[in-house]
Amino acid sequence: MANKLKQDAVKVTASLKDESKQYLHGRGAQINTKNRFLKTETAKAHVEAIDDWEETNMPTQYIEQQSKTIVNKVDSPDVGMGYSMNPYAGCEHGCIYCYARNVHEYWGYSAGLDFEQKILVKKNAPQLLRKFLMHPKWDGTPIMLSGNTDCYQPAEQTYRLTRQLLEVCNEFNQPVGILTKNSWILKDTDVLQEMAKKGIVSAMVSITSFNEDLRRIMEPRTTTAQQKLKVIETLSKSGVRMGVMMGPMIPGLNEHEMQRIMKAAADNGATFTAYTFIRLNGAIKLLFHDWLFKNLPDRAEKVWSLIEQSHNGQVNDTRWGLRMRGEGNMADMVAQTYKKYGKLYKMNAEEWSLNTKLFRRPGQQARLF
Repeated sequence: MANKLKQDAVKVTASLKDESKQYLHGRGAQINTKNRFLKTETAKAHVEAIDDWEETNMPTQYIEQQSKTIVNKVDSPDVGMGYSMNPYAGCEHGCIYCYARNVHEYWGYSAGLDFEQKILVKKNAPQLLRKFLMHPKWDGTPIMLSGNTDCYQPAEQTYRLTRQLLEVCNEFNQPVGILTKNSWILKDTDVLQEMAKKGIVSAMVSITSFNEDLRRIMEPRTTTAQQKLKVIETLSKSGVRMGVMMGPMIPGLNEHEMQRIMKAAADNGATFTAYTFIRLNGAIKLLFHDWLFKNLPDRAEKVWSLIEQSHNGQVNDTRWGLRMRGEGNMADMVAQTYKKYGKLYKMNAEEWSLNTKLFRRPGQQARLF
């Protein structure tokens, strides 16, 4: 009996070791980092414990809720938006570098796997937007859709909240910008085309790499770069002003692809562009480090060092104007590449802005001046 118990213990130990070595394919984060706001935390101590335990490789869970607000004022001067709205909190795309991960801690979850597996669905988002736009002091200032998480992530296939938000914006002639990594935006071509004719919509598609092996592990549930180019081409031909976001540029991983991305986007109809440089704030520092050394051990030390060199010895910088651009040789090289090829491919050459003059509430005439 003693020998059998010993053998069983060995099997359990081996099983735990094998389990710890398993890579969660289809997820960017491989761990749940500690929530800085929670005083207590749980951990799985023994496999034979009888406590109810949620395994790490869980299917995505949609948590429906009734929110109090949907439009948020953005104070940061680095992100190019004054207001944003996000119908979903958390994002199944699983981009390992995503700055929005930290926000998930405010909801009581981890910035790691929880961010990808537990998606908060703001079911009353369209009603909240309508109420917001009806406020007599609102003047039709442009709002960014996806200022935090992607409004066309997989949850949109079920809930269609982004579609409903766009329909409200179209009704009010409310200008809106869109940023996405998902081809599901093509499902809304009809309403986007209507809004484009009035000059009240523009969209950006985020492309970080044409290396599919890198994309699959870095942003596992996004669509391919080639499919993103198709989105730019299709919507551009439909009259929607299209751009490309290259973010983030990560030294030693994808910064060398900037020229190729800009050219491909321009060839498919993009007329404007933007980029960000990698910064690892809050829990993202731990998540990215874990991901980097698990997936790319041959270059992990070099990449980490280059990121530190670009943020004055750290991997994050809180200073306005520098935190999204970095500094030092590598960051300067990226900035020069962006400027040189943006000019070559005639990106950002036109002076264009969303039309705010048509904004009106139902029953109200559009402003003439």
